[in-house]
Amino acid sequence: MLDFTEYTKIFISLFAIIDPVGIIPIIIAFTAGMTAQKRERVGRMASLSVLLILLAALLLGEAILGFFGISIHSFRTAGGILLLLMSITMLLGNKQAHSPEDIDVDATSSIAIVPLSTPLLAGPGAISTVILDAHKGTNAGHYGMMALVLAALSLTVWLTFLIAPWVSQRLGRIGSNIVTRLMGLLLAAIAVEFIAGGLRGLFPTLG
Repeated sequence: MLDFTEYTKIFISLFAIIDPVGIIPIIIAFTAGMTAQKRERVGRMASLSVLLILLAALLLGEAILGFFGISIHSFRTAGGILLLLMSITMLLGNKQAHSPEDIDVDATSSIAIVPLSTPLLAGPGAISTVILDAHKGTNAGHYGMMALVLAALSLTVWLTFLIAPWVSQRLGRIGSNIVTRLMGLLLAAIAVEFIAGGLRGLFPTLG
């Protein structure tokens, strides 16, 4: 089991990857025209879906890697490259949103799961990060703490849906873009650490 500081770092890294603040404009776009009650329902379903997806990655991720014969070092390197690409996208501001005309406003269940839960929130970057962090410990305490981290992330997603209209009005487009780019910079640094750690595992002479 890791110390509390390490789990704090895991939470921060996953928060940067999921970036609930950065997708506030997307949340607003997809929930435009909904009543406050429907928006809250979408938020609950999205946060629960994120939790279930990431818990599945936590509990089954290593088994999937073993089935395909992929080493954790290879996956760490690939995951780092993926995170680096995601961070570049965030820094360049290319995260795409959909207009409310593209969806059925009444289909709250569908919207909450796709695209809000996945791939926007619990996407490949978050899933690969959870699998890699799960490998840092083997006892029940570690998995219990990881589950608490994921539950806390799910709570932040739910709170984001609740405050999205208020935050969007006060941040504006410029403020949201600034937050997204800061998250992208933090994510880029985390990605470099992932790649470096994976390469050291694959090529011990680099250590």
